[in-house]
Amino acid sequence: MIPLAALAGLVPASIPSPPTAVWHLGPFPLRAYAFAILLGIAAATWIAQRRWAERGGDPEQVLEIAFWAVPFGIIGGRIYHVISSPAAYFGEGGDPIRALYIWEGGLGIWGAVAFGAVGAWIGCRRQGVRFAPFADTLAPALLVAQAIGRLGNWFNQELFGGPTTLPWGLEIDPAGPTFPADFPADTLFHPTFLYELLWNLAAAALLVYLDRRFRLGHGRVFLLYVVFYTVGRLWIELLRIDPAVQVAGLRINVWTSILVGVSALVAFVVVGRRHPGRETTVLLAAPQEPAPEAPAAPAAPGEQDPAERTL
Repeated sequence: MIPLAALAGLVPASIPSPPTAVWHLGPFPLRAYAFAILLGIAAATWIAQRRWAERGGDPEQVLEIAFWAVPFGIIGGRIYHVISSPAAYFGEGGDPIRALYIWEGGLGIWGAVAFGAVGAWIGCRRQGVRFAPFADTLAPALLVAQAIGRLGNWFNQELFGGPTTLPWGLEIDPAGPTFPADFPADTLFHPTFLYELLWNLAAAALLVYLDRRFRLGHGRVFLLYVVFYTVGRLWIELLRIDPAVQVAGLRINVWTSILVGVSALVAFVVVGRRHPGRETTVLLAAPQEPAPEAPAAPAAPGEQDPAERTL
């Protein structure tokens, strides 16, 4: 039997941060944050294609809709981030042009989902499919994409929580630009990127189970996604210590989580009462069955039946 002391020695006392977030291929920088975002998009697309096919849709339609949703989502995510954390861009010593530097990190999920939904709606209309079942299909895939995207925050050593003595405390480079000035160099911090990553993966699995168990439809899977995510984001946001706009003593993302989460829960109940089942088709217009052919008129006496004529 292995002594407990020996086992304790095998458990890391902290989580190290990657030493670099950028690699260079000649003059071209390769950024871990961008890789994480792109990997998340690829994973979400693959998952959504499989789920869309299960709902009776064409998997190729997911790619066409993503063509609209992804750019809208990136633009919206950046806009929300700049609005909710304006000091680095418009505060004292800030640089407004850096608001365009998406590759440095900073995409607000609320803006990404809101603008991405507009893009997805446009894509759905162009493909002739309903937005609600597509949103239900995409919901678990979004959570997986968000989980993967949080790895970019780990590489950038950003968006961590307050100090902790837990064995999974996160190491931050004390010489780096994100290390808080008021803490000793050996301080460990809550790895909020990891908390959200695990929460999102668990929520995605729960969504898939509930969707299959209760055959949810009419946007209710997406509304549950919003509820699950905002619950997790609420307590994780309370741990974070990075600068953010405060409203009545709370970070703006805390208020957003509360308002959006409660609204989604109410909408879930209302939609469930009005539409308790699932859509029978994902198409905007149900396919029309061909009209039955009219029976041929009987031949007159002494006249050959048209069906018996030969050329």
